[in-house]
Amino acid sequence: MPTVLITGCSSGIGRALADAFRDAGHHVWATARKAEDVERLSAAGFSARQLDVNDSEALARLAEELETLDILINNAGYGAMGPLLDGGVDAMRQQFETNVFAVVGVTRALFPLLRRARGLVVNIGSVSGVLVTPFAGAYCASKAAVHALSDALRLELAPFGIQVMEVQPGAIASQFASNAQREAAQVLTPSSPWWPVREQVAARARASQDKPTPAAVFAQGVLAATRKSPAPALVRLGNGSTALPLLARLLPQRLLDAVLRKRFGLLRPL
Repeated sequence: MPTVLITGCSSGIGRALADAFRDAGHHVWATARKAEDVERLSAAGFSARQLDVNDSEALARLAEELETLDILINNAGYGAMGPLLDGGVDAMRQQFETNVFAVVGVTRALFPLLRRARGLVVNIGSVSGVLVTPFAGAYCASKAAVHALSDALRLELAPFGIQVMEVQPGAIASQFASNAQREAAQVLTPSSPWWPVREQVAARARASQDKPTPAAVFAQGVLAATRKSPAPALVRLGNGSTALPLLARLLPQRLLDAVLRKRFGLLRPL
């Protein structure tokens, strides 16, 4: 029975991935940050563990507990929304801690197990790392970084027989939008220079739920990709996952800027 560890399984994509791999016959270690979420995962039959992906000591304990690992899915993350200068360095640092640094930290902690099994690392990126929009700068930058480090890891881990696959979701039905709206509301206040376009900021936070692909369908796509040999370097799944990167590649930058400025209320002076 292949063993898979998935981070960020409390809901949405992470939980759907856990369900898909369990139903396909994998032994699923499902992690979540909150104790109540871990209880629900355990009740559902997973080997559930509480894990803050930024906690190096907790990662070391988890690595010691695992006997084998065939697939690691780095899914944990969130979307920091709002104007970049409103959130500032602190918000961006926190975004990178979870979305970027933790990918390296988790993979590093589990590297010996993956090396022994000649396993597979799956990093959940985003098309937002390819088509950058206003009011999601920190999130877009973090996912662009995930793309870059996935490329580097794929090359560096190849001599050990470990494959690396990046998945770039489009719009997937999840709690991402509601969480992103809360993030934006904490950053954007009446004192912000961007307060006049607060509705457009909220619209960006909701963008991931624009005709979203069901999370279960997305999870089945990821499962199918992990069964390919060799594993593909990049997989795009969900509504917009193909069209948006194509738009970013084909449109001249000035035209793309104009489209995005119009969409998010940035054509007029503030």
